[in-house]
Amino acid sequence: MATLKVPAQVPSPSEDSEQLRKAFQGWGTNEGLIVSILSHRNAAQRNLIRKTYAETYGEDLLKDLDKELSSDFERAMVVWTLDPAERDAFLANEATKRLTSNNWIIMEIASTRSSLELFKAKQAYQARFKRSIEEDVAYHTSGDIRKLLVPLVGTFRYEGDEVNMTLAKSEAKLLHEKVAEKAYNHEDLIRILTTRSKAQLNATLNHYNNEFGNAINKDLKTNPEDEYLKLLRATIKCLTYPEKYFQKVLRLAINKLGTDEWALTRVVTTRAELDLQRIAEEYQRRNSVPLDTAIANDTSGDYKNILLSLFGHDN
Repeated sequence: MATLKVPAQVPSPSEDSEQLRKAFQGWGTNEGLIVSILSHRNAAQRNLIRKTYAETYGEDLLKDLDKELSSDFERAMVVWTLDPAERDAFLANEATKRLTSNNWIIMEIASTRSSLELFKAKQAYQARFKRSIEEDVAYHTSGDIRKLLVPLVGTFRYEGDEVNMTLAKSEAKLLHEKVAEKAYNHEDLIRILTTRSKAQLNATLNHYNNEFGNAINKDLKTNPEDEYLKLLRATIKCLTYPEKYFQKVLRLAINKLGTDEWALTRVVTTRAELDLQRIAEEYQRRNSVPLDTAIANDTSGDYKNILLSLFGHDN
């Protein structure tokens, strides 16, 4: 359930390019015009605009956005305008750098994208950075976190709906044994989470809950401050209930002392074309506040405008 609103009659890429060029020229940038165009175009339309802009003016639209805009607004516009695969590659690379490292972003991309989307992101990563994402993740992580993340980003999951209930029961038992033994990094536990289809994994975890009386994430809360266990629980939530995962990311981003604009930008720009409406419903159910209201109250200016526009608000 996307929140992105594309007009019934979309101007041609050449018309959009011309308007964007005008927005950059003159004494001051016309930020409102930029938002009104790019925040109401889907990925395919944005790619055509970028291609047409480059062919017409000999300039890279992304570089012009970077040059003419600033701060969180500039980041949101650039991240949004990127092709989804390029965007994931960009975010994943940021997540492996020392100053911006974030294991959760790697996990999030690997767990919530389809197999094809993840494959395209890995292709884009190699094309841009001349390395594989697995190589960088392995180099910048260690221990149990590396043991989880490398296969997670390296897997091409089957996406069919078929479920083997015999396998689900046996693997639920195996998971329970490893959790009871506190063998949280056991290769079988990691193998099940990183390779099984989401339909199969859901069946396994449902059987775990029914057979042993607790959801697996509850059993994994033996040490709430352990970074690996937190990442492991988040991985399970991402794979099974991504809307619950993302609402928590947004709640923490908005409710902390000083907004986490990077997290807020990441979730809104990556989910607006997919399931931001479902995330918003989960956010309101959990927090008793509409998500767009929370965003409006916690942001300002052009940055607020782009986020709310991607949320489906009229300019």
